[in-house]
Amino acid sequence: MPDFKPENYPSFHSSDVKILDQNTVFQGFFRIDSYKVEHKLFNGSWSTEVKRELFERGHAVIVLPYDVQNDSLVLIEQFRIGALQNPNGPWLLEAIAGMIEQGESVEQVAQRESEEEAGLKLTEFWPMLSYQSSPGGSTERIYLVLARLQHQVTTGIYGLASEQEDIKVHSMSRQVAMQLLKAGKIDNAATVIALQWLALNLDEVKQRWSEST
Repeated sequence: MPDFKPENYPSFHSSDVKILDQNTVFQGFFRIDSYKVEHKLFNGSWSTEVKRELFERGHAVIVLPYDVQNDSLVLIEQFRIGALQNPNGPWLLEAIAGMIEQGESVEQVAQRESEEEAGLKLTEFWPMLSYQSSPGGSTERIYLVLARLQHQVTTGIYGLASEQEDIKVHSMSRQVAMQLLKAGKIDNAATVIALQWLALNLDEVKQRWSEST
């Protein structure tokens, strides 16, 4: 029989970690900090000293524009250095994305990045979920939002020259996007999760946004 009790999770909290030492070992476009910690163990004792490096890159907002009337969505295509070894090549189909700057809200980032990366002026957003992208070595938290798309999409090339962005905008049916997902042609985590969330919540999204049209 299952023994998991939700009310007993999590087993420990931040107060059950002792930070013995912390220092920055690299500072560039991103930052890497080195930690020495001790933490509580499930047997009730404490761990020995644990050494870890932590990748500090900030937090990000991912935007999936969806047109409920046409059952279509917008994805962007761009070069990604981390995908050089990707069997499909380093140009990925992704949802719109951007880093959260100091003092910005998730919605403000969603609005800014939608216009910069896809020429879309969007104002209605549906928070999907948030998650830590790689908690074993990074503090980054991803915020996924669904954006209501109600106007014609002008496909083409977008992005900020100052950030060396070269972004191609694609408008496609939801069915095509799901076929690409199933075929493994869309394989970056945030876009995969955003499309899966839309598939799971499609009836509710259609009902709410169709009623308010």
